[in-house]
Amino acid sequence: MRYGARNQIKAKVVSVKKGDVMSQVRFTVENPHEMQSVLTTESVEDLDLKPGETVLLAVKAVHVIPIKE
Repeated sequence: MRYGARNQIKAKVVSVKKGDVMSQVRFTVENPHEMQSVLTTESVEDLDLKPGETVLLAVKAVHVIPIKE
């Protein structure tokens, strides 16, 4: 799958807070900084994100998009 975003950061899922429509996923990145992403709950479930997993974050404009390798 190709992504338009060129800025990619390896990150670890810290927590997943699911809502009815949208979910919040918290990540840690190196140095140690932290980033967050708000995405649909359907996307969280499709990616099956769990705390402790390593993912690739694609950063484009104001969006942080988790990509499961």
